[in-house]
Amino acid sequence: MQYTPSDLKPRERYKMLASFVLPRPIAWVTTTGPTGVVNAAPFSFFNVFCEDPPLCMFAANRRTDGRAKDTQINIERTGEFVVNMTDEPLAHAMHESSGDFPPDIGEPDYLNLKLAPSTRIAVPRLADAPFAMECKTWKTIDVNGDRILIMGEGIQFHIRDDLWDHDAMRVHMERYHPIGRMFADRYCRTDDRVVFPPAAGANKAPA
Repeated sequence: MQYTPSDLKPRERYKMLASFVLPRPIAWVTTTGPTGVVNAAPFSFFNVFCEDPPLCMFAANRRTDGRAKDTQINIERTGEFVVNMTDEPLAHAMHESSGDFPPDIGEPDYLNLKLAPSTRIAVPRLADAPFAMECKTWKTIDVNGDRILIMGEGIQFHIRDDLWDHDAMRVHMERYHPIGRMFADRYCRTDDRVVFPPAAGANKAPA
């Protein structure tokens, strides 16, 4: 079975991509509105792409009525946001924050999520997030007028103390339980892990 993307409706292309590109990490993005309301919204068309500089990107599509979402509006105004990662204890609140909240109601306040000040930007982070990355807008790309690709440069990292081995510069995987996005209202746990031995080619001397 095969399809040419141009033969599919946008919703059909979305369903196909979201059904097979799995699991996807979730950017739980905090921003600040003009009156100081803190917004928190999850985006699963997201990933990190570079370490020098550390860049991440997520896609913010428009609402069904064509209006831009609060996250996009806030980032365009301030040029700042925080990407908070999600683990199992926060998963339900993350899912609930995907609802259509009005701009004057902040998801962290509504869902009783603790906030903590950022170090280098004004936007606060989620205090209990396993990992948070303070970001400045690096570049935005308009896609067909119905969504924006927002690229951010990470300028400060926050790691929950119990998750990180500072000496080895490694995460304690037995303590970190991230949640991945599947599709619709389906998510996945990541504790069923597979470890492979080094690939044979890694032991070969360079040509």
